[in-house]
Amino acid sequence: MNKVILIGRLTKDPEIRYTQNNTPVCNFTLAVDRRFSKDKQADFINCQAWQKTAEFISKYFQKGSMIAVVGRIQTRTWEDSEGKKRYITEIIADEAYFTGSKSKTETDKATDTWPPDYGDDDLPF
Repeated sequence: MNKVILIGRLTKDPEIRYTQNNTPVCNFTLAVDRRFSKDKQADFINCQAWQKTAEFISKYFQKGSMIAVVGRIQTRTWEDSEGKKRYITEIIADEAYFTGSKSKTETDKATDTWPPDYGDDDLPF
C-alpha cells in the first residue's frame, strides 16, 4: 500500500502550468514539522497535483498556508542535458484540504462575500 497523509505549510506560492494537452499540473513544497523532535525541525517535501486538485490548490492556497494533502509517493527518473541520470521522489497529491485557522486576509474575503450582514431590523421574520 502506498498512501501518504501530510499536514504542513506551503514554502512558496504553488506553481501551476499546463501540459500540451491543457492538463493542469501544480508543483509545491510543504514544510512538515517533525512531531517528536526536541528541537523544532521540519522536512521539506516536494509535491505535485494534477487536474482539479491542481486548480484547487493554486486558487486557494499561497505561501504560508496550512494544507492537508492525501496522496502517494512516486519516484521518477530522467536524463539531464549532460546525459546524467537524475531522479526525484515526490508526493502525488490526490486530495487537498484546508486546515488550521483562516488568516486575516482569508477571513476578510469570506466576510465580504458570505454570509450577507443583515441588521436585526432587516430580518424577514
